[in-house]
Amino acid sequence: MNQLPNRRQLLTLAAASGASLLLPPHASHAASSSAVLKAENARPGTQQWMLSKTRIDPDTKYRCPWIEGYVSHASIMAGETLQVMVSTDPVSEFTIEFYRLGYYGGDGGRLVHTTETLQGSAQAMPKVGLRRLQNCQWPASFELRIPEDWVSGVYVGKLTELNEGLQSYVIFIVRDTRESELVFQCSDHTWQAYNRWPSQFSLYDNGKNPWHWGNESQVSFNRPYGKYSQISDAPLSIGSGEFFLWEFPFVYWLEREGYDVTYISNTDLHRDAKQPLRGDGFLSVGHDEYWTIEMFRNLQAAIAEGVSVGFFSGNAVCGRIEWDDETRSLRRVGVFGPPGGTREFSSMSSLKHERPYANELIGAHSTGPVTGGADWICSKPDHWLYAGTQMKLGDSIPGVIGWEWHGDPADIPGLEIVARGPTQTAPGELNGGEYTATVYPGPKNNFVFNAATCWWADGLSEPPGYVRPKVYTAPQGPDARIQQITRNVLNRMRQT
Repeated sequence: MNQLPNRRQLLTLAAASGASLLLPPHASHAASSSAVLKAENARPGTQQWMLSKTRIDPDTKYRCPWIEGYVSHASIMAGETLQVMVSTDPVSEFTIEFYRLGYYGGDGGRLVHTTETLQGSAQAMPKVGLRRLQNCQWPASFELRIPEDWVSGVYVGKLTELNEGLQSYVIFIVRDTRESELVFQCSDHTWQAYNRWPSQFSLYDNGKNPWHWGNESQVSFNRPYGKYSQISDAPLSIGSGEFFLWEFPFVYWLEREGYDVTYISNTDLHRDAKQPLRGDGFLSVGHDEYWTIEMFRNLQAAIAEGVSVGFFSGNAVCGRIEWDDETRSLRRVGVFGPPGGTREFSSMSSLKHERPYANELIGAHSTGPVTGGADWICSKPDHWLYAGTQMKLGDSIPGVIGWEWHGDPADIPGLEIVARGPTQTAPGELNGGEYTATVYPGPKNNFVFNAATCWWADGLSEPPGYVRPKVYTAPQGPDARIQQITRNVLNRMRQT
């Protein structure tokens, strides 16, 4: 029996004949091969992108006042101008080295621009605003028009003050408009939610409770990222949010494997429903907790149009937020889950719990007791997900699930639970939770995969500077089975 050509083959035929095909908006991705990223990653890399001398003010626990900064755009296009706002206290000259992050022969980054020596100054702290908003209004210390040849990706500016050589980062995403195999969404809303700069001013701190889960706080991108505040001692997080903790190992592996990827921020999905349509597959990676209703509806619409989605993330689409353009800030206003569905945080009861629920998008969602760890336990070995892994029913991969996870699978026609197991507070100490990794079919031969963990990327690669997490349980690093499952998901995306 002859097989019908897929979208990729149709495009090849159309190009050869000069024909124009009426395909869905996301159907022409075969026309852009992985050549762009392969050529980029063939360029000389360096490990000099890593911070080599860091210091944190013990009075604040999170900030590096000697040199710190933020940028005007979380996501920016070639041809647009990036402003970098920097404070040096005490006053110092400084430099900025810009790097694109990827594979680059194992080095993890490529130097793309170096500034001349710049004059720093100590910038004023912002007044504490409504809902404890910290909205810095520092003048630009440096401006850069993004060159046309900067390939979409995650970029850092390494700031170095010249009094002592202390360093921190600024971080931003360069996006493009091209069609690609995969659209990688960075979880920067969540990076900012956990950012406690300058001391205790995260989305979680209302001035009384440092882990408040109500609507009394608001956080802005107009401020530096402090050192990551939660479960890891990660010096490379100074100025870079959570990217190096949960997302970089996935990026490093994707670009090593030669996948064609384009990168966006959470806010790009919020503003533009067409963003997911540029890819055969859309990826949510790491800790992707905070979504607007616009993000939810835009991705839901993309699934209806035939885009496949991989939630290689945990605690995803949990906190419902509102975005404010004027202050570049977000505020928690609800929960994408049922009342009582998350047992651990009592202050959640002050927020709206109304449909849509996250499991109606993801397949499963955050549920009590939210945190914990577990092994990945195979529950459906004959599923295409496990092709080439040799895994059998009940086989497990140690420590993959953590530190937040998804359970409570939705009643979606065709949904399959591909891995499940009890969660624990420590090895052998069950906490009453059960995670469920799921796959459900979309309407156009597409699908949605849910890995149900923040730590999936740990099983893919271990790039330079990476710090392995350990709380409740611990992932064990690169694993051939995790890598093959990921290939199965991504390759199936490319074929649909």
